[in-house]
Amino acid sequence: MGGLKDRYIRFDWAIKRLLRQKANFDVLEGFLTVFIGEEVKIVEILESEGNQQTPDDKFNRVDIKARNSKGEIILVEVQNTSELYYLERILYGVAKAITEHIHLGDTYKEVKKVYSISILYFDIGKGADYLYVGQNKFIGVHTNDQLVITAKEKGALVQKSPAEIFPEYILVRVNEFDKVAVTPLEEWVAYLKSGVIKENTTAPGLQEARKKLQYYSMTDAERYAYDEHLNAVMIQNDVLGNAREEGLTQGRAEGRAEGRAEAKKDIVKSMLGNGLSVEQAAKYSGLTVEEVESIK
Repeated sequence: MGGLKDRYIRFDWAIKRLLRQKANFDVLEGFLTVFIGEEVKIVEILESEGNQQTPDDKFNRVDIKARNSKGEIILVEVQNTSELYYLERILYGVAKAITEHIHLGDTYKEVKKVYSISILYFDIGKGADYLYVGQNKFIGVHTNDQLVITAKEKGALVQKSPAEIFPEYILVRVNEFDKVAVTPLEEWVAYLKSGVIKENTTAPGLQEARKKLQYYSMTDAERYAYDEHLNAVMIQNDVLGNAREEGLTQGRAEGRAEGRAEAKKDIVKSMLGNGLSVEQAAKYSGLTVEEVESIK
């Protein structure tokens, strides 16, 4: 029974429905403190398109947009399945966050740093690590030194690194984590991967998560909706995985451009045959809605 009692809600579900509540900010703040590397205090949760709770969300992404005590914007996104042009999309999301929070007539001094944290459950590419951080740096072509910017704050000139101004991207490749969790960062990634939280954890936010994210603390209706969410994620992963494998196999056998086109048609047919909508099939295949309609 202890194992049942210690079953915890997946982070993608929690971040969409529970961690937006002020009473649960301590879990979210602990998560952000560990991944950003400095203490984070959430002032408010901001609305964004990804916060809309539509049926398609469970197949695509869940995200949260928050403002911390320094006025910085933090985007957190959980991506369960692969998506074409994923990096381009998070770049667009960051750019949109910047422009949404500066008003006409404001000076550029009002532009705030944005953190984008992506929790990925798919293989985004090649790399040996499970955690990657992207920051802007200006490197001297001939001297190889890093440029430091002079800025004015409160009437005084201060030195700033471009990394303090430009967005910071954090990619967490959950499926690549295969270590025994020792550090707070490793404990968080272990929870993201397996749902396990150590009883004696001291990682910021996880002790609070042990109390607030228990599966059996939900109502019957909430547990039913949660279980349906998990089933939907698993079915979606199976459909996309099988469809891609079928397409790759045919593409290798044909070895020609028309073979790849036919493979993509087979992928789309498989997606539609397994219950995906025309819009979802278009998104995951890279085709237009009209092209998918012509394949039906």
